Amino acid sequence: MERIIEIEHLNKSFGEVKAVRDLSFNVRRGELFAFLGVNGAGKSTTISIMCSCLEKDSGTVKICSMDPAHQWTDISRRMGVVFQFSALDSALSVRDNLESRAALYGITGSAFDKRLKELSELLELDGLLRRPVGKLSGGQRRRIDIARALVHKPEILILDEPTTGLDPQTRRLLWDAVTKLRKSENLTVFLTTHYMEEAADADYVVILDAGSIAAEGTPLELKNKYTGDFITLYGISEDSAAGRTNGSFP
Repeated sequence: MERIIEIEHLNKSFGEVKAVRDLSFNVRRGELFAFLGVNGAGKSTTISIMCSCLEKDSGTVKICSMDPAHQWTDISRRMGVVFQFSALDSALSVRDNLESRAALYGITGSAFDKRLKELSELLELDGLLRRPVGKLSGGQRRRIDIARALVHKPEILILDEPTTGLDPQTRRLLWDAVTKLRKSENLTVFLTTHYMEEAADADYVVILDAGSIAAEGTPLELKNKYTGDFITLYGISEDSAAGRTNGSFP
C-alpha cells in the first residue's frame, strides 16, 4: 500500500527541551493512524512540522512525496487540518466561514453549494449555517472546524485531539462522519489523542513518550504484547485461590 506520509529521524528542540527525538514512522493511504501520548509527548510539535508551522532541526518529512518546508502550497490542497484550537472567525456565520475557506481553493458558486450540502448532511449542520460561530457550543464549533478542513475534499485529514472536552453524543457523530469519509473517499486520517478508546479502531498506533516512540503496532498487537486478562480475588488465601482455579471448589 502506498505510503502517503513518511517521517524519518525527525528531531526538534526548544532550547534544552527535546520535543521530538529521532522520530520515524509511515502512514499508508486510506489508513486510520493513531498518534498517542500524554500532553507534552511531542504530538502537536510533530503535526506543526508536518504542516510547515515549525521548522525541524533535522530529519526528513514527506507528505504525498513532497516536503512541507518547500512545497506547502501543493500539500495544503491535499490535506485538511483540525487543530486543537479553532481556526474559525467567531464574528462570521458558519456559512460565511466555510464559503471563505472554500474560495481559497477556487470552490465557489454551485460547486460550493454542492459541497456544503454534502458536509451539512454528514455533520448535521442544518440549522447552524446562518448562526455566528461565536454563538455556538464547543461541540458545534468542532463540527464546523471539521467541515472547514474537509471543504476542499482533501486526501489526508489531520485531527489534533479533536474530541477533547466534547460530550459522548458529539464524539460519536464526529467518528461516524470520519468512518463514512474513509469508506466513500478513501480518506487517510492522522489522529492524535490521549484517549485509548479512540485508537482501538485504528489500523496502526504509535505511542509517544517524551518525543520518542515507546511502542507501535496494530491495536491487537499492542494488546497482546502489553496487556492480558486478569482476575483479582479479595478476602481469600493464595491456596484457596489456587484451589478455585483448579476446580476444587464450586
